[in-house]
Amino acid sequence: MNPLKHLILACILFGMNIPFTVAQKSPATLIWSEEFNVDGLPNPAIWRYEEGFRRNKEDQFYTSRKENCRIENGMLVLEARREQLPNPEFKAGSENWRESRTQSEYTSASIYSLNRKHIQYGRIEIRAHIPGGKGVWPALWMMGINHDTVGNPACGEIDIMEYVGKDSSHVYGTAHFTPPHSKWKKDRDHKASGGKLTLVPYHDFHVYGVDWTEKRIRFFVDGKVYHSFKVDKAGKGSENAFRQPFYFLINFAMGGNWGGEIDPTNYPKQMLIDYIRVYENQP
Repeated sequence: MNPLKHLILACILFGMNIPFTVAQKSPATLIWSEEFNVDGLPNPAIWRYEEGFRRNKEDQFYTSRKENCRIENGMLVLEARREQLPNPEFKAGSENWRESRTQSEYTSASIYSLNRKHIQYGRIEIRAHIPGGKGVWPALWMMGINHDTVGNPACGEIDIMEYVGKDSSHVYGTAHFTPPHSKWKKDRDHKASGGKLTLVPYHDFHVYGVDWTEKRIRFFVDGKVYHSFKVDKAGKGSENAFRQPFYFLINFAMGGNWGGEIDPTNYPKQMLIDYIRVYENQP
């Protein structure tokens, strides 16, 4: 008998597992990556900082301090801390939520790549370990590079991963946009197409990503697609927000309109990013 047949027969008789190699497509071409391998502050040629109270009536005060944002041990670390810092935008009597607080109760970080690194189409993978706890709201996302002139959602927004601690078994992937020919004035006029995947994301690292082409955006975690969005829903032509370059945002928000009430225990908390990798779309 052929020696290979002897081996297969023995495996069947004794319950052994036979390793099989499954044929796979050639790996896609890597066109850009950020590996976060150099300790210190994020690369200023790629990353900028948001500072202060920024959006969604969130509770964190963003800083550019190393305490809140740094690279160490091959990871980008965004650290939320429970601490009080004076708010330089404070104005006595102001009804603007950014200006009405004399100080922070929490600090954190948000970095973005506008005018430094842009992406248009590709398979984007981000390996991250996100924090748990009531009130946390970490996100990995992208917006169109015309954000500063047309605003959001007209610029388009791709939420690669959003997580809120009060909904601890889900992450969300969403495409935000303005409907074609719409004269929107506020966020109520935007549309959102989203999906969610059940898992416990704060237990370990996961790879969050999107496959983005001129026809569709597919959202996945660890290679499993859980939502697909047809780009034509945002318009048929080149004016479509999802047919222009986008920039990256990575932020660790807390509380606010969606994050809700914060559990003040167990701080500081960290969001860890191992890498961002962008590959060519495969046919």
